[in-house]
Amino acid sequence: MTTVCDLYAAAPALHEAGVHFVSTDEKTGIQALEPLYPTLPMQPGRVERREFEYIRHGTQCLIANFEVATGQIVAPTVGPTRTEEDFVAHVAQTIATDPAGTWIFLTDNLNTHQSASLVCWVAAHCGLDGDLGVKGESGVLQSMATRAAFLSEASHRIRIVYTPKHSSWLNQVEIWFGILVRRLLRRSGFSSVEELRQRILDFIAYYNRTIAKAFKWTYTGRPLTA
Repeated sequence: MTTVCDLYAAAPALHEAGVHFVSTDEKTGIQALEPLYPTLPMQPGRVERREFEYIRHGTQCLIANFEVATGQIVAPTVGPTRTEEDFVAHVAQTIATDPAGTWIFLTDNLNTHQSASLVCWVAAHCGLDGDLGVKGESGVLQSMATRAAFLSEASHRIRIVYTPKHSSWLNQVEIWFGILVRRLLRRSGFSSVEELRQRILDFIAYYNRTIAKAFKWTYTGRPLTA
């Protein structure tokens, strides 16, 4: 917790130094729900009445990067799944915005965030040519623990910092997901997954342009219980 909070405190200085520090996670199972009948508007003596029956059109998964120093959402990915390959593709898409830059991703301990594919991709893009071993048998690729240790190595130009287990609340992008739910998802209807995807991307563009700002983070990592 202290490591995460120290990074939050250092975010403005890291940004000034050209280091990209982003809080990253997936919001899964975003449903494209279309109300069966239109909402009935308010009238004198009557509240707005919303239809409770709906048609399901499928789901989408959002992988978002919250840039801690600016509050911007960087290179979001919206698609049907969140597989190991999806996360590697998302990291690649993110780093493509500044291929030669230094990147720190803050994320949780999900297995797709510690995958063999991600290790190989990071090693290739950091110019690390050593033997990575064999998944399940030896070397860096042997286990999730060895892969996480490699991916979090501070000397790498691209690295991941992991939140402690059961501490997703430390990840600032989770706060932003709450904003997305309140401002877009909670009271909206979507006639297809394509419309849902586009509305999410449109909201992110609007948010970055008009609302985005760094969160005021006051927690310093002290224990929450005696």
